[in-house]
Amino acid sequence: MKPSGNILFCGVGGQGILLASEITAFALLASGLDAKKSEVHGMAQRGGSVVAHLRYGKKVYSPLIDPGQADFSVAFETMEAVRYLPFLHKGSKVIVNTHQIPPPIVATGKMVYPADLLAELTSRGITVYPLDGFSIAKGVGEVRTANLVLVGALSTFLPVTEEVFLDVLKKRIPKKLEENIAAFKEGRKITA
Repeated sequence: MKPSGNILFCGVGGQGILLASEITAFALLASGLDAKKSEVHGMAQRGGSVVAHLRYGKKVYSPLIDPGQADFSVAFETMEAVRYLPFLHKGSKVIVNTHQIPPPIVATGKMVYPADLLAELTSRGITVYPLDGFSIAKGVGEVRTANLVLVGALSTFLPVTEEVFLDVLKKRIPKKLEENIAAFKEGRKITA
């Protein structure tokens, strides 16, 4: 586990991307690291792209990640993982939710959802951890916890203990805490 790094969270509006980046940032801060975060909502309320940059280390001066500098990508939707490929490098790790959310142009039948997006990711020499966050979240009893499944998977690579993450969850998620903790722990099993 590196004591510094760059994490890119990406997906579409309504998937809990901003909460996932906040939980991760608070856990890093609680572990004594500096962390800076920036987010772009775009057309989030209409299912548009959402991205959050998170950088951590002993001292961080800017939250923005330059292209080719993201150590981790936490992609809440497969097509969004491919959209942000320019931010990755050969040693990057991508945690990608395989549950597909077709953009409006695909949903209206004007275009087709691209095939083999996971193959596109793996062909770039990056390490890919595919998981169906939606199914896992459904299995713990709350489909809205898919974001915590992905945070759980990411957490195994960060210099933060599981206990610190659990403390942050208890402070930041007032509703459905048991389900959120269960989703987080299921995510940890994928990459541990």
